[in-house]
Amino acid sequence: MHLAYPAVLSVLLFCTGLYGVLARRNAILVLMSVELMLNAVNLNLVAFDVWLSRTAQETLHSGQALTLFTIAIAAAEIGIGLAIVLAVYRNRGTSDIDKLRDTAEGHEPGGPGGDVPGSDASATPAAGEKAEATA
Repeated sequence: MHLAYPAVLSVLLFCTGLYGVLARRNAILVLMSVELMLNAVNLNLVAFDVWLSRTAQETLHSGQALTLFTIAIAAAEIGIGLAIVLAVYRNRGTSDIDKLRDTAEGHEPGGPGGDVPGSDASATPAAGEKAEATA
């Protein structure tokens, strides 16, 4: 088998993942796109390892070992990333990335310290609910 087939498939997978990271607004879909990009890299590592092991006398299989390391890192990344997304969803009620750009409390538009000057904190219902929740 030629090296071009897995390399082209890897490029297609990576480009699909890159499009998913850049175009998606849902945080879970962005994490899935990152996983797709990591799998494209894993495919490339294994393909080049097999290709180089045919040409070399000694086979070290370093590409396959690095792929196992990448899979372990990807599993930890998706576990931590999913926990963060679920915690943010519980606190904010959305997993839309555009709405989560400013995660500091009090920097919401129309809220205390927001973009609207002279806005009253008790005038907005969200600020009143936060005050009741902390009391």
